[in-house]
Amino acid sequence: MYRPLKFHTFPILGLFLILAGVFPGSPVGAADPDPKNGAYILTAAGCVGCHTTKKNREEGRLLSGGRMLKTPFGVFYSPNITPDPEHGLGKWTEANFIEAMRNGKNPDGEHYLPVFPYTSFTKITDKDMRDLWAHLKARPALADANIPHGAPLIFRMRFTIGPWKMINFKAGAFEPRQDQNAEWNRGAYLVNALSHCGECHTPRNLMGGLKSTMYHAGAKDGPEGEPIPNVTMDKATGIGEWSVNDLDTLFSMGMLPDGDFVGGGMAEVVENISKLTADDRKAIITYIRTVPAINNKIK
Repeated sequence: MYRPLKFHTFPILGLFLILAGVFPGSPVGAADPDPKNGAYILTAAGCVGCHTTKKNREEGRLLSGGRMLKTPFGVFYSPNITPDPEHGLGKWTEANFIEAMRNGKNPDGEHYLPVFPYTSFTKITDKDMRDLWAHLKARPALADANIPHGAPLIFRMRFTIGPWKMINFKAGAFEPRQDQNAEWNRGAYLVNALSHCGECHTPRNLMGGLKSTMYHAGAKDGPEGEPIPNVTMDKATGIGEWSVNDLDTLFSMGMLPDGDFVGGGMAEVVENISKLTADDRKAIITYIRTVPAINNKIK
């Protein structure tokens, strides 16, 4: 995202750009981070569910990693993101965190595997990233060691991710659409950046990248090997027949129009979305109901 200038040629300009906040770090004049909003962002992004095992969640030892994720490309384990200095993020800076979220790189400059959904998190605003970082820093440090991934070697080689990113990844914060109102844009931000719904509901190509032409059209082989439903407004294969109230009931309590309740990963999503404000849930619904219909039968 950032293209370094040649400081030996432009020393004064380089210094000015650093002070102006063009390079990683807290923007000059930016408000102090808000850990309370950071806690809200943590919930909206579903961080606890991915970064906590079932056992540790029951014990209240959150975000210490170890959650197993089965994918078509192998088994991966989420890392410890508590402030522990050895196994977690204790030695990270705010700039390190933003670089990971925005550009998918660790403090050593290595690419993260896209099982970490930075392809969506890149859209999170600087303010929300800073607030989230402030909240994470204030949490208890848990010294749980990270578990090595169980995927084949070819899917664990980080140097191959650079070319993959050139094809499947575009870094940058969410940009509101001028032809839509504030509620629609808030919903688009929540769905595409924080809740990263497309990471599950959009099918992937052979390289593991999202098929943009099939946005939210469902996947027959989702992250846990289970089929993921089509959530476009297609009436035959999606949710085109659902009402606003149907969606509100789903996001508030997990109940489907037929009276059944969601399970698995979607149950965790509902648990998070149900904790958002009523206005944010309404914004999500407003946005979802504008997603173009795609006929794609999953089951």
